[in-house]
Amino acid sequence: MKKLLLSVCIFLVTLGMGFSAQGGEKYKIAWSHYTGWEPWEYISQSGIMAKWAKKYGIDDIEIVLVNDYIESINMYTTGQFHGCTMTNMDALTIPAVGGIDSTVLVVGDFSNGNDAIVLLNGSSVKDLKDRKLRIVELSVSHYLLTRALDMNGLTERDLTLVNTSDADIAGLFISETERDPKAAVCTWNPPLMQVRNVKNTTMVFDSSKIPGEIIDTLVVRTDAPDALKKALTGAWFEAMVNMSSHNKVGKQALDIMAKSAGGTLAEFKGQLKTTNMFYKAAEAASFAESDILKKTMEYVRSFSFDHGLYGEGAPSKDLVGIQFPDGSVIGDKNNVKLRFDSKFMRMKAAGQI
Repeated sequence: MKKLLLSVCIFLVTLGMGFSAQGGEKYKIAWSHYTGWEPWEYISQSGIMAKWAKKYGIDDIEIVLVNDYIESINMYTTGQFHGCTMTNMDALTIPAVGGIDSTVLVVGDFSNGNDAIVLLNGSSVKDLKDRKLRIVELSVSHYLLTRALDMNGLTERDLTLVNTSDADIAGLFISETERDPKAAVCTWNPPLMQVRNVKNTTMVFDSSKIPGEIIDTLVVRTDAPDALKKALTGAWFEAMVNMSSHNKVGKQALDIMAKSAGGTLAEFKGQLKTTNMFYKAAEAASFAESDILKKTMEYVRSFSFDHGLYGEGAPSKDLVGIQFPDGSVIGDKNNVKLRFDSKFMRMKAAGQI
């Protein structure tokens, strides 16, 4: 009954949102703090978004910061936003599993050291045994943790997870280190940057050990109009050109992002070094079209099903279909709810947006 009521609520809210770009339509896109998503603050502040919205006849595309990452995805899923920044795993396990047909519109980057496990008074993943570890449970941090444990002969039964929101995780870990000599945390930047600065801590595992598996994207509702998809894609890759330019414009862009992330320009540049940004639309499209992505999503859906993220009673990991740019599907072809689409990135690369 609860699921039925949620479905009705999602339908009614979505119905009220409207997706026609005619008549001065307005759209809302949610994002949360993460190195690879800070460009959205720049896109909003600089007027880039307003310019692209106007180009495609859209009255307004509002870029909204939501400080709690998981909450931002929940809000997207229940119809409060037309699009949201999220990882490939969370796109599958929250909106797609929740019945919202969603499309990965922009592949922004993959984490190449931006997600990590940090220990106080420890030197390896094996030192996690019998510890308590703060983590946003069932997030990509959880996925990273299970990959690290498996690669080091441990399982989740060897430690105790303490579920903590991303908004609080750095502060709680830092205060915990004052009384617990075995404090541990698994998180992403910018909180990761803060916890790594704590004395006697060691980063024992990071996402560079599993390159290309934690992918940071912009997801939109599949039935969103092409005008919105073109405007968002155009705005994103204009920002990519600007922030990768070694000139005044590039510095201004990075300054805004660093301030938004709560650090210095030098710190933000340091975070970018562990973020494999796709600065060119063609590179992003090629990654979306690669066999690497298919292999990764097989890992991800197996983890998700094994950890109960498909919900009670889910018969198998094939419950939800995942479609790739070449039209191939893993999972149920009659229940495709997550789509990787390179079309608009290819259009941008060809100068058609």
